[in-house]
Amino acid sequence: MASGDESGDVRMEGPIPEERFDDVIAHLRCSFFADEPLNRSVRLCERGQPHRELEEHARQTLRDNLSEMALDAATNQVVGVALNGVLWPGDLDQAQAKLSDMDDAKFRRIFGLLYSVNRRLDLFAAFNVDRIFECRILSVDHRYRGRGLARTLLARSLQAAKDAGFQLVKEDATGLFSQRAAESMGFQTLHEMPYEEYKNEDGGIAFPTEDPHKTLKIMVKQLH
Repeated sequence: MASGDESGDVRMEGPIPEERFDDVIAHLRCSFFADEPLNRSVRLCERGQPHRELEEHARQTLRDNLSEMALDAATNQVVGVALNGVLWPGDLDQAQAKLSDMDDAKFRRIFGLLYSVNRRLDLFAAFNVDRIFECRILSVDHRYRGRGLARTLLARSLQAAKDAGFQLVKEDATGLFSQRAAESMGFQTLHEMPYEEYKNEDGGIAFPTEDPHKTLKIMVKQLH
């Protein structure tokens, strides 16, 4: 989608150019890294601090050139992002194999859950597609929440997927607000898992998420 959509004091732009990658990471350190329900449940990150594995995950996604951002029109600061990437057959197997080499046990726990659920679903076979447009990170600065920016970013992402010829869009929606945004854009829940049912080695709840975030939903939207 072309850049330059205007909405009051916020300007939308996409795809995100490489010269803004560092600005996106700075935004994520102060928002998504600490606030995302699974990250928050295990205290993966302190607000404002770097996280090597999460930042590499974000940069790899940005390099697919399908991501969208919201900018403060006055300061040009990044205030929201939708980081979107391409999922190919075999990617999940490779990603899960790499987890064992990573030092951060909390990161391994979170992504081990996401990868295992998606591998079992096998969306490539279920929908007969050879690539999937994946909405990986949806993040809005806390000062700009409640204004529909997440939904706007998701709508622009769907248009980017259509423009690039994708047939299937997928989101691992880990929190209630991202789930509501996806539902409002026509996503369907393919799989839902209550967090209280996912236990750790000791039999306790692996991800003690805070209300109102109670389930993981794998959500999809077919494009025609």
